[in-house]
Amino acid sequence: MIKKMLTNKRFWALVLVVAMAATVGFAGRFAVPLVSAGEDRYEKLKVFTEVLSVVERSYVEETSTKDLIYSAIRGIMASLDPHSGFLTAEDYKEMQVDTKGEFGGLGIQISIRDGVLTIISPIEDTPAWKAGLKAGDKIMKIEDESTKDMTIHEAVSKMRGPKGTEITISISRVGLKGLKDYTIVRDIIKIKSVKSKVLEDDIGYVKVVQFQQRTAHDLEKALKKLAKEEITALILDLRNNPGGLLNSSVDVTDRFLPPGKIVVYIKGRNGERTEYRTSGRGTVLEMPMVVLVNQGSASASEIVAGALKDWKRAVVLGVKTFGKGSVQSVVPLSDGSGLRLTTARYYTPKGTSIQSTGITPDITVKLTPGEGLTEHPIVREEDLEGHLKNDQKAKPDKKEEGATAVIKPVSEEEDAQLQRAIDLLKTWTIFKELADEPAEDVPGSP
Repeated sequence: MIKKMLTNKRFWALVLVVAMAATVGFAGRFAVPLVSAGEDRYEKLKVFTEVLSVVERSYVEETSTKDLIYSAIRGIMASLDPHSGFLTAEDYKEMQVDTKGEFGGLGIQISIRDGVLTIISPIEDTPAWKAGLKAGDKIMKIEDESTKDMTIHEAVSKMRGPKGTEITISISRVGLKGLKDYTIVRDIIKIKSVKSKVLEDDIGYVKVVQFQQRTAHDLEKALKKLAKEEITALILDLRNNPGGLLNSSVDVTDRFLPPGKIVVYIKGRNGERTEYRTSGRGTVLEMPMVVLVNQGSASASEIVAGALKDWKRAVVLGVKTFGKGSVQSVVPLSDGSGLRLTTARYYTPKGTSIQSTGITPDITVKLTPGEGLTEHPIVREEDLEGHLKNDQKAKPDKKEEGATAVIKPVSEEEDAQLQRAIDLLKTWTIFKELADEPAEDVPGSP
């Protein structure tokens, strides 16, 4: 059995990119059980088989038994939460490939919002990004076919294709009259999960784009390279990172905390608690640190930010995160298809559930529109149809009705969140120097 930990309607997915969710275990203890027809709870299966028989026998056009059953399964999964779903054999194979960070398509993250296929965010340096697609854009048509009632997987199937082929999607956007067509040339999407450089005053900067199989390894290399540059502080940028592999988020956190520290724990319906702790296998970086987050930081990103915040290892700066605190198990089925089923919630080291509430930063800094900057509607977990409620809150937080945010700063200088982080680390260094250096005698003092 393949065993992988994933942390990425219908689910918060990366169309033509990667499924984001905290997903636990292919198979294992979630294997499909054998049931007997005599069990009371399956009495209604008789009704289902009756309906199937009537449709197959009497529907005006010939039907496929497989298609009918698959449609019924999709209906069951769609009735749960936005992150549960049915995977055909092809979808199941693609999901395993996607986590490696290379796949064909456009490069957009989508979900279903208010019943409409909606772009969460375009991925940087992809065809969708270069074409000008924006967060909050509603995909109304794909190649002149309406997306009404279209599932995420159907949309993925239609928008994926060979490199170099064109696809036209019709977008509805706030401020536009009517639909706008975008004709985009598909490409192989290669997401480099870790980017790094040195900023002013010997401040290191690392951006984790998403959590893949090699992310922790690539981060290790980036940190060693930055160490040779003799950096004195670090900024970890998790903005617009939709998540990825759960194990990867634990391994990334491993680079900043000592061994044995809880990074995250999960609890299922029976209350059983499973903990994930740092191992100390990698180089533990010890220096002042700021973590940047925003409304696009989800799942695995929230695990890392939550752990570093709870252990007071870093200052978290930006705006409230996406709020995906559920865990999915991928269960293979006998015909090569599979289920992506929400089986648990995850919690930060201090026991806080961020499901539908997100991580609140230590310092809130919003990006404001200016020359070349535009605002787009914010889409968070709480906006998704059928999302799970936070089990620790009797009443949900008040939603930010009509909330908007700047998705992409034009330059480092215009990036208020980054500049605030730099200023904070500069101040940190200055105060440390003041504390370390003894005061000199002032002439004329007694």
